[in-house]
Amino acid sequence: MIRRAILAPVLLLLGVYLFLNPGGSGNAGEIFAVFWPTLFVIPLGLFLHWLTFSLVGRKGIGMLIPGGILIVSGLVSQIAQMFGLWSVMWPGFILAVAIGLFEFYWFGSRNKWLLIPINLLTVLSLLFFAVFSIDSVLSRFVFVQPLVAVALLLGGAWLMFARKQEW
Repeated sequence: MIRRAILAPVLLLLGVYLFLNPGGSGNAGEIFAVFWPTLFVIPLGLFLHWLTFSLVGRKGIGMLIPGGILIVSGLVSQIAQMFGLWSVMWPGFILAVAIGLFEFYWFGSRNKWLLIPINLLTVLSLLFFAVFSIDSVLSRFVFVQPLVAVALLLGGAWLMFARKQEW
């Protein structure tokens, strides 16, 4: 059971990597450089979850905060490392803290005041994801900048010279 739970995702990730990188070399150093989050960060987060739910129980519920942070940070790092998306994926680290706190809230005493930082961090992370994703997509198209400039000019001119409407 444990072998399947650990070996299956590692083999799947290795297969995806080799499929998406057909011309690259498959030496141990390159594989280690790409899969360090899957090898070290994610298993540590899973270990903390296992400790909380299997051994320690309700007394160690605080281990879910670093466990959730490590799992989400590992997933963010793995995606960013495999596809070279560090400039887009960095808000995932803010989301990792929100998810760690949410796990503590959900499985803990459900202190409603924890929802304030959880929601603030989630909204901030999603806002940064949206802004940097849109920026990344738009920067790939050279013709988009003049269209945005024209749209902004027309919008500003319309706002300045349009007749006032009374509501």
